[in-house]
Amino acid sequence: MMRVLIALWLAMVAMSAAGAEQLGDPKEGQRVFKSQCSSCHMVGEGSRNRIGPHLNGVVGRAVASLDGVKYSKSLRRLGAEGLEWRLNTLDAYIADPKVFARGTRMNYRGLKNEEQRSDLLAYLQTYSANTVKMVQTNAPQEGTADVTMEEQGYSVAPDILAIVGDVEYGAYLASECLTCHKMDGTGDGIPSITNWPADDFVLAMHAYKDKVRPHPVMQMMAGRLNDEEIAALAAYFETLGN
Repeated sequence: MMRVLIALWLAMVAMSAAGAEQLGDPKEGQRVFKSQCSSCHMVGEGSRNRIGPHLNGVVGRAVASLDGVKYSKSLRRLGAEGLEWRLNTLDAYIADPKVFARGTRMNYRGLKNEEQRSDLLAYLQTYSANTVKMVQTNAPQEGTADVTMEEQGYSVAPDILAIVGDVEYGAYLASECLTCHKMDGTGDGIPSITNWPADDFVLAMHAYKDKVRPHPVMQMMAGRLNDEEIAALAAYFETLGN
């Protein structure tokens, strides 16, 4: 119970402009989501769990309650004690995840800008069940995770996705990746690739190879790898930590 009280206190302290009647602009929030959240989370039609849980219905959802997601012990404990993701608790968590839930697996420094958090919460609430109307569309949404590139016109050949990667070979190749990415998913602003679904990894790496993703270092690294090596790395990082 003490953890819940502490979390709620942190939430109320952090919550300022993002009250239920004071939410920001969901269109701006969509842009914030794309830049800050979409590497790990999905929201909208067809969303699924990736590195982090999907965020459809997150407002009002019990903490650490989705099946198939590897939550940290701290979030599981808060969920077991009855904490829910309300606007105030979400605001506090997004502002500083590691203060809100020590040991969280979410590798994110936090969004300190109150206006951006307010906009982001407004955007997320449009995909939550406690709103008047659930936003649904079959069109690709700007701001959904960038591994929905397949829906946005980017894809790789089916035979590339069908390659079964060799996990042991992937472990051998991974040393260069692990100079920046940490095996436990932590890191100082560096995205986690631990437990990343293999298809997402393959799509992302080929997007770097094809210069679709604009990161010159990753473009160079991906350009050195052949299809089998990418598949092997994807298989390794998908199982890493399991």
